[in-house]
Amino acid sequence: MKVLLLYPVFPKSFWSFEKTIALLGRKAMLPPLSLVTVAAILPQTWEFQLVDRNIRQVTEAEWEWAELVILSGMIVQKEDLLAQIREAKRRGKKVAVGGPYPTALSHETKDAGADYLVLDEGEITLPLLVEAIERGDSQGVFRSGGEKPDVTSTPIPRYDLLDLDAYSEMSVQFSRGCPFQCEFCDIIVLYGRKPRTKSPTQLIAELERLYELGWRRSIFMVDDNFIGNKRNVKLLLRELKPWMEKHGYPFTFGTEASVDLAKDQELMDLMTACNFGAVFLGIETPDADSLALTQKYQNTRDPLSESVNKIIKSGLRIMAGFIIGFDGEKPGAGDRIVEFVQRTSIPTAIFSMLQALPDTALWHRLEKEGRMRGQSGNINQTTLMNFVPTRPLEEIAREYIKAFWTLYDPQNFLDRTYRHYRILGEAECHKIPKKKEKTYRKESNWTVIRALLIICWRQGVVRQTRWKFWPYLFSMYRHNRRGIPSYLSVCAQIEHFLEYRQIIKEQIELQLADFLAEEAKLQQSSVQEKATVEVAA
Repeated sequence: MKVLLLYPVFPKSFWSFEKTIALLGRKAMLPPLSLVTVAAILPQTWEFQLVDRNIRQVTEAEWEWAELVILSGMIVQKEDLLAQIREAKRRGKKVAVGGPYPTALSHETKDAGADYLVLDEGEITLPLLVEAIERGDSQGVFRSGGEKPDVTSTPIPRYDLLDLDAYSEMSVQFSRGCPFQCEFCDIIVLYGRKPRTKSPTQLIAELERLYELGWRRSIFMVDDNFIGNKRNVKLLLRELKPWMEKHGYPFTFGTEASVDLAKDQELMDLMTACNFGAVFLGIETPDADSLALTQKYQNTRDPLSESVNKIIKSGLRIMAGFIIGFDGEKPGAGDRIVEFVQRTSIPTAIFSMLQALPDTALWHRLEKEGRMRGQSGNINQTTLMNFVPTRPLEEIAREYIKAFWTLYDPQNFLDRTYRHYRILGEAECHKIPKKKEKTYRKESNWTVIRALLIICWRQGVVRQTRWKFWPYLFSMYRHNRRGIPSYLSVCAQIEHFLEYRQIIKEQIELQLADFLAEEAKLQQSSVQEKATVEVAA
């Protein structure tokens, strides 16, 4: 079987960072871990070609070669995923789809023409697809029936199928699932509340494979809550530490975790000892009432600002997610989020309006209450809420635009980034001289120098930030010169956010105008209907 693995296009989003990664000559932030894992699970007697459409287009030769087209994607990739299903069917190809979007809204992919719906987790459902193809079945829907696979049997992903030079970071997964019950989150719907982890030996074998392929840059541990099973994470880190030491710390790591990470100093120390440098936290809102309402109780047990500060001081740079639009939210939520972000010096604050994602507890509650505005959630930051909130949608949208604009004012962003790095603790492993080795995966000196010059020119000469950029850089040189490369890489993120905040403003205002016009029409129609009834009476 000749299989063409297709990864759909991501629209511009908070996470796309096009302008930033282009400085180092990269084309995308992260590779499609889902598809290289699928390729590893399917029979290895099959032939595979992978095309990430965020990197390049599919060639005519690749379309001609393929006997089966497999697509995977998230809801945010919906538009291109459906378009590629239609294109494959136009060319007479058999199409199989899987991943979070097809699992959540399978009827949409079926209506687009997909022949095989490989839903839930592939370790269970991909073998069912293979059996169906061997039987000669022309279509099928394959589900796990609620069973969750043992991920210790998951093979090493086929990283060799990737164009490694195209990516800014690499993706690795240690666990699936999260023990918490946040009402708006679809992770527990897709993967359950009992975190399942790979074995330390298994995960290190994946890192070894990447090392063999020449990868020497950052790796993002894509677990939705890396510390969901703290016992197993600590077992991993204790075995990972000597491997990292032996290989001269070839990777830096980032991941996602819950805020209760701050309660476990041993865990934070183990992470930094293994060269973890950044962690994404789902803070959502500083409003305790909203956190309790959405059942994110883990964020209410300790003062959030203290938890954030403790994690930073332990040597982990923080990225954080924030949401506006919770039920019962009081006016000014956007300003309160901005104040919290500024006070805690979090440089990268992922900010969005609340969306009800398919099959979540929030989705079902809102459906029961008759408050859903649309049946397809969208996790991008450029879409109005898909349900009727408890305060005016216009008020929420305008607070959102204002807050996003303020957060990514170049001076505000630079100030936060500098303060963050002055607080940031230095891990012991960062003080160890790194083994130098030649590898074709490292950026050329000229690429790095060019990126540095562009940042210095734009932020140190062209923009108003010039009055603080140079004093901040000099202070970093005096107090934390090892941290300068990381500091400047975060400073470079503003190149993306300056463009993206304009996109958010334009698209939200456009959708808001359409919404208000529709509301006005409905109101006028209601008034006319009432007047007609009164005249008749």
